[in-house]
Amino acid sequence: MPSQEFAQLTDQEFAQFQRLIYQIAGISMADSKKVLLAGRLGKRVRALGMASFSQYYRYVTKGDDARERQTMVDLLTTNETYFFREEAHFEFLRSTIVPSHPRGESLDIWSAASSTGEEIYTIAMVLADEMGVDGNWSIFGSDIGTHVLAKAEQGQYWLDRVRGLPKDYLRKYCLKGVRSQEGSFLISPELRRHTRFMQVNLNQSLPTSIGKFHVIFLRNVMIYFDQATKRQVVDRLIDHLHPKGWFIVGHSESLNGLTERVKPVKTTIYRLP
Repeated sequence: MPSQEFAQLTDQEFAQFQRLIYQIAGISMADSKKVLLAGRLGKRVRALGMASFSQYYRYVTKGDDARERQTMVDLLTTNETYFFREEAHFEFLRSTIVPSHPRGESLDIWSAASSTGEEIYTIAMVLADEMGVDGNWSIFGSDIGTHVLAKAEQGQYWLDRVRGLPKDYLRKYCLKGVRSQEGSFLISPELRRHTRFMQVNLNQSLPTSIGKFHVIFLRNVMIYFDQATKRQVVDRLIDHLHPKGWFIVGHSESLNGLTERVKPVKTTIYRLP
């Protein structure tokens, strides 16, 4: 079949995938994302030797290959992130949250949509600066995508991904790649030992093993949810906050109208009473 003929994703096929990713992840994929979906899934459909998007849809929905279903989720939920994105949140962590935390007690933070890990290691660098590399702090990273989680856990990035990362942090907390790894850098083991990772679907009941946290970052993911899904996700996450815990969302997001359990402290920063 000619590639230009194959590349056509029909409106009916797109609607099927819209419903499927909503059912799985709670993501409302706008009609304007049709080209994006066709591009991300098209290569995978071709790689499997399939003739159409409909054939691929039947394959991932019949339930015989959970790994391929996860691959589809990974392809449709991967989003851009970078070090020190929305820097004001990390300055608030440094200037307000850390100093107000009881000295000697562990400060436990959850990056609930951690993607490839830049948010986690940004938090780690700030905490290492303020509480010490050997300080009593931990960061839990979760995402629905297994591919991005594996990259986050590895903690290795190419230097073209250094956007937003101060040079002194690159020197203090990263190891420069050599030989076959030249052009990359690795987050230092001293920081990575404070982290743990788990695949978590925020659209489902959360495992109790996640634990409780003093700070939850849920940034730049709610923009993909409808109002009902937002309320459910936020409610689930707040259940995992310690009393007086902090809840931080992206600068284009708000908890207004979603919950009254946490109170606004600053724009996009909330606190549990």
